[in-house]
Amino acid sequence: MPDVIDASGAVLRQAELPELFAQAGEKRHVIFRAVHREFANARAGTASTKKRDEIAGGGKKPWRQKGTGRARQGSIRSPQWRHGGVVFGPQPRSYAEDLNKKERRAAFVAALAERFGSDAVTLIDAQSLTLGKTADIVRLVFGDRKSAKRAPSTLVVHARGEASAGAIVRCAQNVRRVGVTHDGALDVKDVLRFERLLLTTAAYDAIVARLTMEI
Repeated sequence: MPDVIDASGAVLRQAELPELFAQAGEKRHVIFRAVHREFANARAGTASTKKRDEIAGGGKKPWRQKGTGRARQGSIRSPQWRHGGVVFGPQPRSYAEDLNKKERRAAFVAALAERFGSDAVTLIDAQSLTLGKTADIVRLVFGDRKSAKRAPSTLVVHARGEASAGAIVRCAQNVRRVGVTHDGALDVKDVLRFERLLLTTAAYDAIVARLTMEI
């Protein structure tokens, strides 16, 4: 169960984990498919090369067929020529992959369950949180500036519309190995990319409510 801390880092209590995270271990195989889909869907698919019939020029035979001592050539736009056509080169295409809603939810729950199981999630009561500068978020996430160089990378997740959201984003934007997102944008890729998650209690409640409602 994740610890709930206050702004000073003191543990207030432990949060109860819903049953859905305890049953997520058997769905871990879906995580790969979900992450692969997110990276694939982000690809523009605009890489393009021209085949020999798409290149201007090359209508005239470079030299006669026989008697020159050189290899026979039919066009300067053949693939073996510089500036010639490309054989089997990339063409504009869509890399989008499909994954149904039930599988996407299972992958997200499994990724969160893995983080909860390895004690890599901490909750913070943001009601007492006051952030004014970068040092405040460094102290909150890492404890002190020296520890920040060796501590695990951390993703701070706040709830949409939360009072302290603006201050969290502003103070954390210049801190290395710290990311910030809100509960609605959190996905499998983000959960796995960071070694540790720091969720506000409002963000945690929103995520649990959304996942419970989708059952």
